[in-house]
Amino acid sequence: MNDTLGIALIGCGTVGGGVARVLLAHADRVTQRAGRPLELRRVVVRDPSKSRDPLIPLDIISTDIHAAINDPGVHVVVELIGGTGLAKRVVLDALAAGKHVVTANKALLADAGAEVFEAARRADRTVCFEAAVAGGVPVIRALGESLAANQVTAIQAILNGTSNFILTAMAEGGKSYADALAEAQKLGYAEADPTLDVDGSDAAHKLAILAQIAFGVAAKPHEIARQGIDTIEAIDIRFANELGYTIKLLAEAWTGGHSHSGNGAKLSRSGAVPAEPTVALHVAPVLLRHTDLLAQVRGAYNAVLVYGDVVGETLYQGPGAGQMPTASSVVADLIDLGVGRAQRTFAAAKLWGREDRGFTVEPPERVRSRFYLRLQVVDRPGVLADVTRILADEEISISSLVQHEAEEEGGGPVPLVVVTHYASTGRFRKALDRITRLPTTAALPVFFSMGD
Repeated sequence: MNDTLGIALIGCGTVGGGVARVLLAHADRVTQRAGRPLELRRVVVRDPSKSRDPLIPLDIISTDIHAAINDPGVHVVVELIGGTGLAKRVVLDALAAGKHVVTANKALLADAGAEVFEAARRADRTVCFEAAVAGGVPVIRALGESLAANQVTAIQAILNGTSNFILTAMAEGGKSYADALAEAQKLGYAEADPTLDVDGSDAAHKLAILAQIAFGVAAKPHEIARQGIDTIEAIDIRFANELGYTIKLLAEAWTGGHSHSGNGAKLSRSGAVPAEPTVALHVAPVLLRHTDLLAQVRGAYNAVLVYGDVVGETLYQGPGAGQMPTASSVVADLIDLGVGRAQRTFAAAKLWGREDRGFTVEPPERVRSRFYLRLQVVDRPGVLADVTRILADEEISISSLVQHEAEEEGGGPVPLVVVTHYASTGRFRKALDRITRLPTTAALPVFFSMGD
């Protein structure tokens, strides 16, 4: 096949500019690998007067989305405007017009994947989205193709480079959360409003997509238990290190039973088939042992650890955002469409379809985990007894305690760190409510799961 594949780029910001540069600057390479020319024929932007890559011909730039989508010379529409409003309309209109779609829009797929993919099936067209999760890390292709012989049993992933940069700066540079965030913003890793990154929302969107591919569950991002990094203080970083752990914001999914990531990982390595086809999903800070692979992922990098019942443990790591890493994934999808692989894979995967693969989402309160709990308590006799009694009432046993002496006698509240054995999340939260109401509790408790 040597027919030219015509491409319309909707949105030419940071990532769109990178996609255009790869297609234009490396046209010979792309043509060779796609088996046909890939030609950028339309670029739709909001402001045509804005300065852009000089390689982009001025005569293909316009503001007319309708004309681009309905151009008979366009075979693929690349949606890079983001959001779930106009972007959704663009994608649905493109499919209705008989065009394939490539997108990096995680929010759109997480919120409206079923509608988008049903529209694609009706139109007999393909939706490609490698760039929607982990930027330049080819985890979508790995799950959908390379690991096709496996039933995935667990996923542990660092999917937000902003949060990982902040936690790395806190752990290695001794910075406070506020100072680490300010540095991330200065370097361009964090937006002026970093909420979606630091509260776990961004990672939840990406986890929803991974859960659909790996388990067939259609979990909406708001249905995924989520806890951000904005409650982490430097003292938690220090205590975690003292205990032999590193704190990472993880997006996790694991099957069978109700235990947290560590137990899920052990189950997957055993090759056992879960008796109960449930999937636990959450995004939260997790204490990982220093020797764990994900604990060693630094800076703004992403990494995805996948456990398959046949292959065992596989790791995918690389830059999770940025112009060229994301553009790399977008162009890889275009090449797959040019070759014809993407169309076959899309038809076989049946993502967001009506076919039930048997997995249901586990209620968060039933998930079992070990917990790190930091309290600020009044330094007087009986405090520890009160805390341990409440935990015992909820059948939560203690693995270890760390309580440093007050700096001066009769001083203010002191930190008390409790590490538990495995307990259900529901019972742990009940205990937490009671502990919070103790007159000796001087501040809201801080707690995180532990990944072992």
